[in-house]
Amino acid sequence: MTPLHPVDVQTVKRPFSTLLLRAGWALAALLLPVAHAATIEGRVALPKTRTAPVVNQRYEIVAKAGVLSTNPPVAVVYLAGTFPKPATPPRAEMRQKDLTFLPSLLPVQIGTKVEFPNLDNTYHNIFSFSPPKRFDLGRYRSDERPIPSVVFDQPGLVTLRCDIHDHMRALVLVLETPHFILTDADGSFRLTDLPEGKYTLKAWIDSRTTREQVVELKAGAPLRVDFP
Repeated sequence: MTPLHPVDVQTVKRPFSTLLLRAGWALAALLLPVAHAATIEGRVALPKTRTAPVVNQRYEIVAKAGVLSTNPPVAVVYLAGTFPKPATPPRAEMRQKDLTFLPSLLPVQIGTKVEFPNLDNTYHNIFSFSPPKRFDLGRYRSDERPIPSVVFDQPGLVTLRCDIHDHMRALVLVLETPHFILTDADGSFRLTDLPEGKYTLKAWIDSRTTREQVVELKAGAPLRVDFP
């Protein structure tokens, strides 16, 4: 057998060494922390619960003097600004179980497709007359497929009702940002993986109350922001 020429040996070895080098780069990228990622944590002062606490962390939507809010109170904290659209449209879910919407308050980014699975042994008919999204899904059972869904393509607050069960009510808060979170029951929140820069941080508390603060985000220690 004719031995390989030294040049040929190098030619054979080079692709393998290149693959090792690229694999090392990929591993390093996974181990390094996300660059330019900031964090905000804090607390929103929430209104008092209007009635006895809801068991099992279940929330209902109440309307008083034309104001829609959750009971017990909870807020949506979000970073307002201009952000790129996601490559894949977001998806979310709002279930109907025990004649209740779960969750009763659903924050989503604009363009999100929300599915409405029926987990009850009865019909539901979800609809909305809210200007940001008007729709009527019609009556459907739990075993019907595909699961009815709606794409929320306009920002704003959408009130959901059931045409069959009048007490059922829920809210979809459509936001022009991917950076949002529901507070805990005590109003605490933590937003992570935020871009550096100057933005407005907002806290949606009810349909007529949104508080805001200007923030300047930098990577490193979390920024503390409280809404008194």
